[in-house]
Amino acid sequence: MNQTTKPRQQCAKCPWKKSTDPHDIPGGYCEKKHANLKDTIADPGMVRFDSVRMMACHEFPVGKEQPCVGWLYHQLGVGNNLGLRMMAISGRLPKFEIMGEQHDTFEDTLPKPKKRRRKA
Repeated sequence: MNQTTKPRQQCAKCPWKKSTDPHDIPGGYCEKKHANLKDTIADPGMVRFDSVRMMACHEFPVGKEQPCVGWLYHQLGVGNNLGLRMMAISGRLPKFEIMGEQHDTFEDTLPKPKKRRRKA
């Protein structure tokens, strides 16, 4: 019997969702760690044969990490991560499903600077 695996759904507080305030990400959100994930974003069109760095989903424990669904969607699409696309073609990536509008760039996933109030 051939069972199809259900696609992994994007988590409710994924930073790639436009509706997510990064500060609401559970597990002790850290702006510096978030910003350091920039190195998981491929330069569009570049192929790295040594490895593909992936952004892990915050809902999986250390040692059992799974790729972030929002990151997968971005990198396979507009992120143009050719190494990741080759992994997808070879069937080495999980099926996934996004939920809602997604950010276009990694920078958009970062918290917005708070506006300073002018002193009267």
